[in-house]
Amino acid sequence: MDIQHVCILGAGTLGTRIAFQSALSGFQVKVYDIHEKSFELSKKMIEKIAKSLVSSQIYTAEDIQLALNRLSYTLNDQEAVNQADIISESVTEDIEIKRKVWTRMGEIAPEKTIFTTNTSYLLPSSLASFTGRPEKFCAFHFHDVFYSRVVDIMPHPGTNMELIPILQDFGRRLNQVPVYVRKENHGYIFNAMLLSFLGAAGKLLVNQVATIEDIDLSWKVNFHVPMGPFAILDQIGLDTAWHVTHQLPDANSQAFAALLKTYIDTGKLGEKTGEGFYKYTSK
Repeated sequence: MDIQHVCILGAGTLGTRIAFQSALSGFQVKVYDIHEKSFELSKKMIEKIAKSLVSSQIYTAEDIQLALNRLSYTLNDQEAVNQADIISESVTEDIEIKRKVWTRMGEIAPEKTIFTTNTSYLLPSSLASFTGRPEKFCAFHFHDVFYSRVVDIMPHPGTNMELIPILQDFGRRLNQVPVYVRKENHGYIFNAMLLSFLGAAGKLLVNQVATIEDIDLSWKVNFHVPMGPFAILDQIGLDTAWHVTHQLPDANSQAFAALLKTYIDTGKLGEKTGEGFYKYTSK
């Protein structure tokens, strides 16, 4: 299958990054969301990423403009999918919302369309049947896209295995490194390890062992990396982290989820809102 038209469901942090990388890679891209305000935030995010890519001499200003010409936004779901060869879904990490979205996509998407979810925790088998075309459904999970260039391909037992090489090729065309997850697993590969790391940091904070800053400093200095666990959570989005954490049954996860909820309730979702565990400015 020759993928040319890409539909992105959800104009949030990751959906925006996937959309921009898809456009930079030469694909025609339509981004769908139910909130027009999300498009404004998405465009600002792309502008910020573009400046970094140009200053790093990864792309030229002309490359960026050509990519932007291939990318459009719409509040109309039928318009978003009418030519889609593949759908990449990055909506809120809530199973009921995702089920509604995939039920609708199964009703309106062309027969040719490949369905992929970017969920960071849910299993594809929990969503596939709602499309009415479970054989065309697969998890295709991106990370940062520009700096952490891994994409996980995780089928469910009913996935048509002919999709795997198509998705591997598509991933490479997006300048990503595809990894194949042979068996359904919550958190895929990297996120399964990351959850343990972030959960340990959350336990230290909830139990008042150390401050946010000192926990991050300990990790950063020991591993010579620019971010600690709480800065990483800010980048992921505290709302996304809560949706995963509050589903975990152990007491430590529940306590950390309750803490995350206090930030979410005051609009502090992380880098995307300008404040989470840390404050972010234009600089």
